[in-house]
Amino acid sequence: MRMEDAWIPVDEVAGTGIDTFIYGVSRADGLFYPSRVGLEWGSDRKPFQNAYEWRCWENMQSLIAKDLDPLQVLIDRAHEKGMEFFSSLRLGAYGGMNPEHNVAEGGRGFVHTEVRDHQHAIIEELATRYDAEGIELDFAASPGGCPFCLNPDEAPEHASLMTDFVRDASATVRGRPEQPGLLGARVYPTVELNQRAGLDVETWLAKGYVDFVVPMAYSCFVLDAQMPIDWIVKAAHANDISVYGMLQPYYLDGRRPNTKVEHATPQMMRAAASNFWEADVDGLYTWFMDWPLEDGERRTLSFMGDPDLTREGDKHYFLRQRPENEESYVYGAELPVSIAAADPAKSYEVEFSINDDPKNDRIRRMILKINVAELVSQDRFEVSLNGTSLSTETCRRTPRWNNAYTGQWLEFDLDGLRPTKGTNKVQFVLHSRPDDFEGEIRVDDVELIIEYGVFPTQKSS
Repeated sequence: MRMEDAWIPVDEVAGTGIDTFIYGVSRADGLFYPSRVGLEWGSDRKPFQNAYEWRCWENMQSLIAKDLDPLQVLIDRAHEKGMEFFSSLRLGAYGGMNPEHNVAEGGRGFVHTEVRDHQHAIIEELATRYDAEGIELDFAASPGGCPFCLNPDEAPEHASLMTDFVRDASATVRGRPEQPGLLGARVYPTVELNQRAGLDVETWLAKGYVDFVVPMAYSCFVLDAQMPIDWIVKAAHANDISVYGMLQPYYLDGRRPNTKVEHATPQMMRAAASNFWEADVDGLYTWFMDWPLEDGERRTLSFMGDPDLTREGDKHYFLRQRPENEESYVYGAELPVSIAAADPAKSYEVEFSINDDPKNDRIRRMILKINVAELVSQDRFEVSLNGTSLSTETCRRTPRWNNAYTGQWLEFDLDGLRPTKGTNKVQFVLHSRPDDFEGEIRVDDVELIIEYGVFPTQKSS
């Protein structure tokens, strides 16, 4: 492997708004560096059964054969490019773990002293052997990225174990020789999800055990401009701790019928970034962008570093759907909205926030898009914005992108009626259906597109 190839992860984001590079050193089944205390990834997997595993092993070993540490190569390159570097560690499992301790196998995870001691040894190694700025503890990787740290059946009662683990990790990272390190944590977006996992994040913040937190969930890869993070921003800032808003990578994750994975556009990323800045985050964080990174991705990485660059740029707000399995480890969402039958007296609504001032004369156009399953043109279906009907606004109907025969997109030009900066509500009423048609309709998507121009837009009187 050439050094130029080894540097690519860092070099491809250099020159954008990115000032910190965070590298996952573990996939919970081995470490991507020559550890002295843990299992090096791939050493227990030979002969390899697929291309990416073989390639990963060969690339790492080709650097090690040149007396180069793959992790230090990235750290040095990040520093050369003016970026800070953090090693991110998934905690729920590790290579060589006793299967009886693994929560995925019915074990008790961090209840076992052996598990806590092993993970702490990795943290100490990362903090003292490498000259990175700090370490990030990844508690949000379960489910989806690794097993839980604690068995969900008993996690809340063992929250103090996790708090003590974070306290000890903090002392190790901050107390390393020479320059103290920083400690961050990926945690879940809501108090309830963290409590279910045995993570007393509010105590960590009150005690000042971490320097930054990133609210997120591996089970929610769809970008969420409405992520409910006010609670953690308030608690963190009360203790001089930073919060970073996570720009998840997808517009669609492929779980809905007749869809595939689609990455969020720069306009979607800008909308979410704008809402996060309004929520008073200290910075933004992203990952898993469409790769190789092209102009669109680098554009996103550039504007996300500066709140001023999001203010008057085109935006595409959209609401994510709640999971089909509400027992899964995912926080709630406004959509979909099912309307079982026509009833002119019954109204349904969804709520969303935007960080644009509709009075700004640089706004050229605002379009509200509603995707409705099983809607036909003969239905009397009314959409209102903040309590005012959109019946006087121009409405275009187009086929659904995933299945043209199962519903319609309604596109409203918001000329006479516009949303407000902050919280907005969209209401739906199904007044009537055609004769001999009694099936339900379902609002699957609500989106708002805002386009800006260089010059002021003059509205007709």
